[in-house]
Amino acid sequence: MTIYKNLINGFLTKLGPGLLYAGAAVGVSHLVQSTRAGSMFGFDLLIAILIIHLIKYPFFEFGPRYTAATGKNILHGYQKLGDWAIWVYLLMTIATMFIVQAAVTVVTAGLFTHIFGLEELGGHTPQMVAAIISSLVLILCFTLLASGRYVLLDRLIKIIILVLSITSITAVVALLFDNPGHYSNGVTHFDMTDAAHLLFLAAFLGWMPAPVEISVWHSVWSESKNETEGKVTSMKEALFDFRVGFIGTAFLAMCFLTLGALVMYGSGVEFAPGGAAFAEQLLDMYKQALGDWAYPIVAIAALTTMFSTTLTLLDAFPRTISMSLELISPHRFQHRINKSIYIIWLLITIAGTLSLLFFFMPSMSDMVKVATVIAFVAAPILATLNTLAMFDKSIPEPYRPGKLMLAWCISGLTALISCSVGYLWLM
Repeated sequence: MTIYKNLINGFLTKLGPGLLYAGAAVGVSHLVQSTRAGSMFGFDLLIAILIIHLIKYPFFEFGPRYTAATGKNILHGYQKLGDWAIWVYLLMTIATMFIVQAAVTVVTAGLFTHIFGLEELGGHTPQMVAAIISSLVLILCFTLLASGRYVLLDRLIKIIILVLSITSITAVVALLFDNPGHYSNGVTHFDMTDAAHLLFLAAFLGWMPAPVEISVWHSVWSESKNETEGKVTSMKEALFDFRVGFIGTAFLAMCFLTLGALVMYGSGVEFAPGGAAFAEQLLDMYKQALGDWAYPIVAIAALTTMFSTTLTLLDAFPRTISMSLELISPHRFQHRINKSIYIIWLLITIAGTLSLLFFFMPSMSDMVKVATVIAFVAAPILATLNTLAMFDKSIPEPYRPGKLMLAWCISGLTALISCSVGYLWLM
């Protein structure tokens, strides 16, 4: 037993930023979008999960690869292209961070609301309840980040992802042997000629497995780990850590799609647009698969997963913005010396998010749709910046990707640009 325990501990200690990546990725794209895809189209979009992971893989890998090659985060690679590249990233981040943070936070709030029975809180409307719970979630996140930051994130994510993975895999296996089988009630198949289906596909793939900017966050977390440990992680270790997280999120996306397909596809029941109602339906899927005993375990796993996503995003936005400002104007913004810049942007992110939630919030599903579609359209821009940074001649030759990876990047960029243009034309 001691040998197995040591092996597991040794394996987990090798994982850090890769699991932070997984903690940020496994959230709305998996619990919401993947289960919804399965409930609407069965297994039709399973292949889409595989394809989008293949298309985006190089651009996600370049984050940790750049840090392993240079010891610095990939924002320094952007700077080598010119300050314009930093400004592009900075403006895109500031323009989208409030809606992205709001979309993730309101899903987390929905889980809190349902699990703790807060639907009738103060007699307010469901939208106001969601906004109030969201504000409490963000205050808790602020407290944790202001006191712990990277070390705290690193420790939390390992436990959270492990619990969710075990419960989700167990639920899928149980359903494969005993599922409701609603197919006699009539089913809908994905139709490439149906505009509504294509619009859903864009929203589904926008955050699958995550928005491309997560590659920058991954690189920043990798740099933070190097600073904490006082050494630069080797290329072999960095890529192993990344691939475990990347492959794991792909597998979990397929698990959630399978849950939606086996429990709700053809049942005539659609997922509710509200956060609390959606959370109830999601958790009932696990209860139906595993029994009442599993409800508290799955509820904790789902809640902690979404909370970890909220936490990691809330850390990533101010951290990367403050680093970007330091690169553009190092004398004015000294991020590593003056930590108050991080706190200021943390407060700005929270204030902007709460403004959306209290004054402009539509339904949870609409907010998620807007955030994911923005990520879908913007993906080629950040993918191009990552490619240019990674193939820069300043990267040491042994660490620079080869011709095969370059061809992979060109193919992926072509696909992403074509999809973005096609979506805009369809709109």
